[in-house]
Amino acid sequence: MSPIDPLDARILLALDDDPDASVLALARTLGVARNTVQARLKRLSASALRDFGQRVDPAALGYPLVAFISLEISQSGGDEAAAGLVALPEVIEIHSTTGDADLLVKVVARDTAHLYRVTTAMLTIPGVTRSSTAISLAEVLPTRLRALLETAAR
Repeated sequence: MSPIDPLDARILLALDDDPDASVLALARTLGVARNTVQARLKRLSASALRDFGQRVDPAALGYPLVAFISLEISQSGGDEAAAGLVALPEVIEIHSTTGDADLLVKVVARDTAHLYRVTTAMLTIPGVTRSSTAISLAEVLPTRLRALLETAAR
């Protein structure tokens, strides 16, 4: 992944302000050549930009409940456990962590009964030995990168 330079950051901030902006409009706003913006966007799409699906609110899909599940994984079953977790559509993030848990898994569910079924399914995955669940009561700060982009744009 190539680092984002100040012009890249300015392009991304302009797109954040107006997601429907054309390449020509971005070039005019930023005072750079259209070809420069087009080439930068192509490079960013290949290296730094994530899937559009990450902008969709799970609640809009019928999954308003968010939970974080800490999992302990057997030493020999890490890859198999990860593959089993990826197969569950309610699993939307997996992080390998330090500390008491081996994996921190972010899941979404329709309600607590659905969450129970998801966590029970996780415990049947080979390699998963123990779980601990924390339900999110409210998203105090959604994932944000704008402040980092503003810093990079300087």
